Amino acid sequence: MTLRLEKMNAEEFQRYLSFAIKTFADEQITSGNWEPQEAIRNAKKEFEKLLPEGQNTENHNLFIIRVGDKEVGVIWLATKTDEKGFIYDITIWDEYQGKGYGKKTMKEIETFAKENGIKSIGLHVFGQNKVARDLYEKLGYKETNIKMEKTL
Repeated sequence: MTLRLEKMNAEEFQRYLSFAIKTFADEQITSGNWEPQEAIRNAKKEFEKLLPEGQNTENHNLFIIRVGDKEVGVIWLATKTDEKGFIYDITIWDEYQGKGYGKKTMKEIETFAKENGIKSIGLHVFGQNKVARDLYEKLGYKETNIKMEKTL
């Protein structure tokens, strides 16, 4: 079956937003960046700032990843005016992981980016996400910054 990217509608965006805020807050807590009591509030602020018009925010492309009639995940690509894109999120739902959909999605988003004048794509990955880091390296992404911290 063919994997395809479909623009999120308003209902899909609201469902995604609830998931993304909680996931982002949890990742920030795990990384030691935020305290649990402030994480959800901080995450909501970040999403409000990045997506003031929801799924219709200019230069932000939010897609549902589909295989056949199944929703297997989501991907969010922001396009910048300097011919650079940035992947804010790619999530393959748990039950569809390990089937190659992450790799196929990354190839699809690269095709979309090229068709829209994007010459490079950046992304952020949390240090503890080894599976994602391995995938990105296999796809040719290079580390450009490394932030390190030691808890005392």
